[in-house]
Amino acid sequence: MTRFAFLLLFSLSALLAQDPLFSAAGEFSRPQNYREWIYLTSGIGMNYGSDTESAQPAFDNVFVKPEAYRVFVNTGQWPEKTVFVLEVRRSESHGSINRAGRFQTDVLAVEATVKDSARYPEGWAYFAFGSGDALLEKTKSLPQKSACNQCHRANAAVENTFVQFYPTLLEIAKAKGTLNPRFSQSAPSAK
Repeated sequence: MTRFAFLLLFSLSALLAQDPLFSAAGEFSRPQNYREWIYLTSGIGMNYGSDTESAQPAFDNVFVKPEAYRVFVNTGQWPEKTVFVLEVRRSESHGSINRAGRFQTDVLAVEATVKDSARYPEGWAYFAFGSGDALLEKTKSLPQKSACNQCHRANAAVENTFVQFYPTLLEIAKAKGTLNPRFSQSAPSAK
């Protein structure tokens, strides 16, 4: 690693170490500027529990803090204090001049994921800020036995994250050799 790269990673790690989003009571504040972060991907109608499709599938938009993204690009791993935000939006098919396909409308829910091994022995925590107009400003983490925690632990491509749905980052993880062994064994082959 070059000296410049080392200094860059050290500086980014120092920035990530700051924790302004947690209250003294351990509540995590909903990041207000997450739409200014790195946009990773959108999914539509994704469902991890059944094969049924919704007549109005929701869009899932995923954002990650820029500092964490840069470290991942260099290392294939998420640094401590990584924060992801999942914004779920309603989809519509008819509006204005649109005649086919779907577009995003109202926010249905906002969720977050945080990597913080000092705060959470399991390393990652998940947060749900409610839905629609009743979004919470801050909330406690979901229990470690929650469906989010269990599913991410069992199915994530890199650490507890669904990098398998972020095409550019999946290629980085493959190149850096950071895919979870369980995922590597169960991943569908390319056709």
